[in-house]
Amino acid sequence: MNRQSLRLRLGLFGGLAILGTLALSLIGLALLFDRHVERVAVADLEARSYSVAAMIELTGPETAGFRRAPVDPLYEQPFSGHYWQLELGPEVRRSRSLWDVTLPRIGPSLPSGSERVLDLAGPRDAPLLAFETWLTVGTGPSATEVRIVVATDRAALRAAREGFIRDLLPYSLVLGAVLSFAFWTQLTLGIRPLTAVSKRVSALRAGHIARMGGELPAEVMPLAREIDTLLTDRDEELMRARNRAADLAHGLKTPLQALLGDAAQLRDQGEAGLADSIDVIAASMQGLVDRELRRARIQSDRMLQTANLKTITEGVVNVLRRTPTGSALDWDLAIPADLTLRIDPDDLAEAMGAIAENAARHAVSRVTVRAAADQGQATISLSDDGPGAPADSMEKLMSRGFRLDEREGGEGFGLAIVAEIVAAAGGSVAFANGGPGLTVSLTLPRAAGIPAVEPQGDSFARQRASSNKA
Repeated sequence: MNRQSLRLRLGLFGGLAILGTLALSLIGLALLFDRHVERVAVADLEARSYSVAAMIELTGPETAGFRRAPVDPLYEQPFSGHYWQLELGPEVRRSRSLWDVTLPRIGPSLPSGSERVLDLAGPRDAPLLAFETWLTVGTGPSATEVRIVVATDRAALRAAREGFIRDLLPYSLVLGAVLSFAFWTQLTLGIRPLTAVSKRVSALRAGHIARMGGELPAEVMPLAREIDTLLTDRDEELMRARNRAADLAHGLKTPLQALLGDAAQLRDQGEAGLADSIDVIAASMQGLVDRELRRARIQSDRMLQTANLKTITEGVVNVLRRTPTGSALDWDLAIPADLTLRIDPDDLAEAMGAIAENAARHAVSRVTVRAAADQGQATISLSDDGPGAPADSMEKLMSRGFRLDEREGGEGFGLAIVAEIVAAAGGSVAFANGGPGLTVSLTLPRAAGIPAVEPQGDSFARQRASSNKA
């Protein structure tokens, strides 16, 4: 998956958040369980301290002694983890479980009636949870200080906590899996509207729609409006460029006509050579103006149009068959009748006319046109049986003004304009020597779901007529 994928990043951060939340929850629950168990243990120790305190009995009006300790299996087994210690003045009595260990004092004596929870070191340095109580037996100068300590080994508390965590862990894993699935479902449903944006952009690129439009999630509408504004600005700029080219053409039309008129007067005056030179220059200028007009006509909104390749190609070949070079050639066409391309029909006619005319000019006896469709594209190959092109000239064939044969007419703009038309339609051009002859391959996008339209006029025929007139 792409590292820049929004789904991947949101999924990664969401997964980390779920994992962190579960970890914190597990730690928090363990702490809460610890506190609860400790409170229960302290309450039990407090209750047992009352039983230990009952071992004290008054032996006189102001004196006290020890009763016989009750038998409790918890406190009879040495190092059992349950201990008590009773201090009556200097006398100390301990549970049998302490064996010969005395629980230490922490700090000075406390006032009578004081209670506190302590952490003590017990037998074998085992950590103990202890409940300490301070009492006073008797009154006056003969009052005796009493300290009662009841303790339990913390190992039992740790074991309870570990058991709780072991029992909780599977449920946490199941909860994590459920949360991850729910998050992934939410993420998938949440970003699904973005696929609508992707489809709109694909439709824009395919020429099915002219603008992004509305009916998109509110969060992406600003992006859609910016794209539409950008497209509008681009189309307006292209329209302005087209209008400027048209103004230039109209501005040059009258001077060119005047120049041709002067050439006619010179021819009448016997200056045929000078008149012919002016005619050639004027025709060249007119050709450049026409080509610039055709190039300016290539704009974004024309991508919504489609053209049938076979119809356009047959029209081009019919025009060339009426020319001296084309009439002597055998034209072999193999194009599917239903192959429709996403390109303006006039642009396709001009592109096919340029490469077909170039092939006719260099072919010896045959020109072959083949077309094949593959998924969303079509490949058109036009081959001649002429001498081909030098290998070092292949990259220059689409350069403006480049001509392989300087002796022939033309300005060297035909293939460059073909490249511009094909690029504007989202395709590509390639050249290769077919042995013999040159093969020109055009790759153009196919039209999907858009009815093909016929050109408003035979663009290539008009181009040929204009060139012949010039």
